[in-house]
Amino acid sequence: MNKILITAAMLAASNIFMTFAWYAHLKNLAHKPWLVAALISWGIAFFEYLIQVPANRLGHDVMNLGQLKILQEVVTLLVFVPFVMFYMKESLKWDYLWAGLCILGAVYFVFRDKWGG
Repeated sequence: MNKILITAAMLAASNIFMTFAWYAHLKNLAHKPWLVAALISWGIAFFEYLIQVPANRLGHDVMNLGQLKILQEVVTLLVFVPFVMFYMKESLKWDYLWAGLCILGAVYFVFRDKWGG
């Protein structure tokens, strides 16, 4: 399988953990002291790093750092939007679409050399 696709899949998996580590405490642990939320979030983030570090190493074999970062931002948005809608039960905003289009532009610019542009 293509290293870029494997990297993207691994980054998606790590981003699920990351998103929960960063934001789920706002819903589930709002009544707990911030230190408890931080410790639980660190525990969740541990699993993110177990996937993210090898994903970045694999991706860096075939992408430069800028490309890897922009791929990460795309994956983050693709994970974040469903998280906001389905887990946090917040409404989708048009700004997410506009942000996604800006990131799509970034994808074009950092990957255009791979596409012959």
